[in-house]
Amino acid sequence: MQTVTLEVTLPKELLSLGMDKEHVSREVGKWLVLSLHRDHRVSSGKAASLLRITRREFLELLHREGIAYFDYAEEEMEAEFASVRQLTPSKARR
Repeated sequence: MQTVTLEVTLPKELLSLGMDKEHVSREVGKWLVLSLHRDHRVSSGKAASLLRITRREFLELLHREGIAYFDYAEEEMEAEFASVRQLTPSKARR
């Protein structure tokens, strides 16, 4: 995977919190990938690849960070439930 180096300006106090530059770099990269995923700009598979972890590890990361894997709007959720109801045999709907 090719990489690019960016210069990021952050308050020096961040390093006094027990983080070194490498840790800050990893956290910024993780934050960016999580942000892109939350904005639906990358799939969970692509996000995992960018972080060089498995998809399962990415799902566990989402859980640890309190980020919902399924982030449906109310209308989208209703549409999903309607689809399931249509697929369910009539006897099971009773």
